[in-house]
Amino acid sequence: MIHADDAGLSWSQNKATQLGMVNGSISSTSLMVPCPWFYEMANFCLQNPHIDYGIHLTLTGEWKTYPFKPCSDPKKIPSLVNKNGYFHPNKKNVKDLAKADDVYFELRNQIKTALSLGLKPSHLDSHSYTLGMRQDLIDVYQQLGNDFKLPILLSRTLVSYTGQDASAFKIPDNQCFESIYMVSMNEFENGGLASYYDKVIDNLPNGISILLIHPALASDEMNQITIDHPNFGAKWRTADSDYFLSTSCKEKLEKRNIELINWKSPVIQKIFNYLFNENTSVFLGIISNNLFFSKNIFCRVCISG
Repeated sequence: MIHADDAGLSWSQNKATQLGMVNGSISSTSLMVPCPWFYEMANFCLQNPHIDYGIHLTLTGEWKTYPFKPCSDPKKIPSLVNKNGYFHPNKKNVKDLAKADDVYFELRNQIKTALSLGLKPSHLDSHSYTLGMRQDLIDVYQQLGNDFKLPILLSRTLVSYTGQDASAFKIPDNQCFESIYMVSMNEFENGGLASYYDKVIDNLPNGISILLIHPALASDEMNQITIDHPNFGAKWRTADSDYFLSTSCKEKLEKRNIELINWKSPVIQKIFNYLFNENTSVFLGIISNNLFFSKNIFCRVCISG
């Protein structure tokens, strides 16, 4: 599954995601409800009901000149905002300051805002994987999945990306994607994104894999939004866009006999139904490489940026 995070962040982000889903190699995306361009992306999803999209649950606004306000009244969620009512800028702020009740209240409102527009999200995931910073936040994440009967992307790999010790948290071993890929800052600065993606595709193991990307068209808009923020900055996002909107990427996937799927795909729904029947307490993103599959399957699912 090739999943594009951060839809709704900007026009440039939306356009790259839309082009990638219609003509490129992007099979899934997730929307940031608090962001200014959320409604434009929501309209695209409503006009194209066949595409796969989830909700990119957001608790931070990391951009220097482009902060986000929550969907809730800031006075009702004081631990999530600064004195001006905007989200805190990074994951550490969330880990140190966020109260679980405030997180639940705000994220529930984000989901309800999306549903009120007529959107039908296929899953939930976490921006910058802030919901993997503490056990009580993971618990909130699972509760939201239960409340709205939506699978969530839950993974020890992604928890580790936040710098936390994933072994310290209660995460079901049999309910996580085993092969999750997301390029690092070191790879961006040294080998380049295209080289990283070539290696991932050329060496993809049998089973279900998910690749998390953050595409955006090259623009003054993205240059300004990501100023002084090279990690997942404008150059990074443009490189993602160039690679996954290219004909060469589609040809490489076809040559390697890699099937692009998403959260709506029957093969994924079969897994969800199986897990739901086995464990009715949670809906989670999944799973074992060998449970149902023998060929390469690329699940593009979103996650934190």
